[in-house]
Amino acid sequence: MLEQDMNTYWRTVVDTIQDAVMIVDTDGTIVTVNAAFAQVTGYGAEEIVGRSCAVLQCPSCHKDREGNKEHWCSLFRTGAVRRHRCTIRHRSGKDVPVIKNAAVLRDRAGGVLGGVETLTDISALVDRERQIEAFRRELSAQDGFEGLIGISRAMQGVFDLIANAAQSDAPVIIFGESGTGKELVARAIHQRGPRREKPYVKVNCAALAESLLESELFGHVRGAFTGAVQARQGRFEAAAGGDIFLDEIGDLPMTSQVKLLRVLEEKVIERVGDNRPIPVDVRIITATNRDLGRMVTEGRFREDLFYRINVIPLILPPLRERMEDIPLLAESFFRRLQLKSEKPVETIAYDTMGMLMAYDWPGNVRELRSAFEYAFVACPGGAIEPKHLPPNILRHCTCLPASAADAKSPEDVPPPRSIGGLSPRDILIAALEQAGGNQSAAARILGVSRGTVWNRMRRYGIKARSPWRSP
Repeated sequence: MLEQDMNTYWRTVVDTIQDAVMIVDTDGTIVTVNAAFAQVTGYGAEEIVGRSCAVLQCPSCHKDREGNKEHWCSLFRTGAVRRHRCTIRHRSGKDVPVIKNAAVLRDRAGGVLGGVETLTDISALVDRERQIEAFRRELSAQDGFEGLIGISRAMQGVFDLIANAAQSDAPVIIFGESGTGKELVARAIHQRGPRREKPYVKVNCAALAESLLESELFGHVRGAFTGAVQARQGRFEAAAGGDIFLDEIGDLPMTSQVKLLRVLEEKVIERVGDNRPIPVDVRIITATNRDLGRMVTEGRFREDLFYRINVIPLILPPLRERMEDIPLLAESFFRRLQLKSEKPVETIAYDTMGMLMAYDWPGNVRELRSAFEYAFVACPGGAIEPKHLPPNILRHCTCLPASAADAKSPEDVPPPRSIGGLSPRDILIAALEQAGGNQSAAARILGVSRGTVWNRMRRYGIKARSPWRSP
């Protein structure tokens, strides 16, 4: 193959590359560029060839030019540049984030002829990183508490009790229906307490067979039972100095209840197959969705153990009793799934939010989160419409008359009376305009809950908009 043909083929290859490619001589003068160079930098070959590469204003190049007179570019000092992240100045004047790779070009004798450099535009990646960071800041805003979300009075009371209970070493028991977030509360108590630097160990008492539960909790010695080929540390020893969370404590067998009572009273455990006491220093947090008082009456739970673990009771309200938290929870789940999903799902339709507010949520917060996971699968993009919600929610809400759906909304604050000639609807619109369409901010301006703002928007036929424009 003739050298002229090879040069033609290589030119085709270089112009096929989607990254910007340029070749410079030893003085930094641009000798040639590929077709993608214009897309990344805005400069066509006819206006950039013959000019100094300094026109791209890469900050790292400026530092080398100013700080090293022998080598104006670090490329000629190091021989190569690998995956260097920097910015270049686009012809339009904006800064473009890029990944730079470069290498020295030499002749057959080893002499330096110049350098070749590729620039990969990572603007989309940087925008994504900024979006993720914005979402992270939003999700960790003041409405959250150690992963728990709620602005209702009920949840604010829970947050206060968590903060106070965390400073005590007394046992805490968390009561709540399935899906209300008992595990999050237990972890919040640990994170807020003086034992936060020590282990946090979780045990689901309902998930372990009775024959294995005591071994899991207290450990065993070698030969204690068939298959115990070596001694094993239990969860209580693993949690030494920290907190142990016993979830579903109502499922603990009677035999294990006796041993747990001893741990609480004497601060010691005994491994299965051994009678030597082992001191343990742990704070016990328990949780249940059962009525332990009734179980005590029925003889299915030890009364003395109940009083030992029920020192600081903490009751989590079901979601149906704090409906004003639904918009905040919904937005949180929506944003988290946006980060994970590659789908162009942009918002929650207004009618969808109204349907979420009208549903009973027997599965509580866990069911709400699952509903959004379903919706992200069902929604091809744009807004999550009511039709994208799980079938059981659609069946429930479409069977409700409008008055019944309204009755299931959270307790609303009465709308304000006319002020200065403005109707309640005008007052709400003014608050939304002042808040830029942010319902949480509008709620703070009006001195009501976010759920109340949603209710009034639905009542007055005001659609959510971003950016906000008056209807």
